[in-house]
Amino acid sequence: MVELKTPEEIERMRVTGVFVAQALAELREKATVGMNLLELEKIVRERIRERGAQSCYWDYAPSFGRGPFRNTVCLSVNDAVLHGLPFDYALRDGDVLTMDLAVGIDGWVADAATTVIVGTPVPEDQRLVGATEEALAAAIEAAQPGNRIGDISAAISAVARSHGYPVNTEFGGHGLGRTMHEDPHIANHGRAGRGFRLKPGLTIAIEPWFAKTTDRIVTDPDGWTIRSADGSRTAHSEHTIAITPDGPRVLTTA
Repeated sequence: MVELKTPEEIERMRVTGVFVAQALAELREKATVGMNLLELEKIVRERIRERGAQSCYWDYAPSFGRGPFRNTVCLSVNDAVLHGLPFDYALRDGDVLTMDLAVGIDGWVADAATTVIVGTPVPEDQRLVGATEEALAAAIEAAQPGNRIGDISAAISAVARSHGYPVNTEFGGHGLGRTMHEDPHIANHGRAGRGFRLKPGLTIAIEPWFAKTTDRIVTDPDGWTIRSADGSRTAHSEHTIAITPDGPRVLTTA
């Protein structure tokens, strides 16, 4: 069931969104050569504790994972793209790191992800990361009141096609509010003009993610970390937005 939020509830989600954006910005700065993934996890735990927030990931145990997830941020390196379980790994020059964070404050959730290139970037990796950011911007622009979920999905897949990247449809965006995952599901591929009509009060996370040369995925033995099936590099960008009478409003910016 899709739940529409009041303007006051959206403002409360915005408070959470600012925290998520600030935490991810700090992680971007700290994601340098030699930084250990477990240290990044430690930073997020401390920021959550200081703010009195609640991790949406801690003890999360969905059907697709080997629960419970006992970390506060998803950290996915190179060919890993989603649900990356932090482990004892020091970042190397040229690594592509995706950081995905969902947090609740006073009962309201926000969710965002960003991908960074550690140290010296490779042009092809830059193009991949840029494509997910371009797709996210296009999807947000398509999230106008009166449009449909399919318009968001079609905007994402159009950008992917323009760059020659395949699109996986198993994992995508979603509604959120009081919990991290609510209806509706938002695939990263779809047909414009189809699906649920976007109404003011709808709050959703839009999250295009691409692998360079495949739309197939595999899961690590840890039961969580999702990788491209052919080992090609990946990238992921995500924002939480609200549909308002005046258009889409991004909630996960500082």
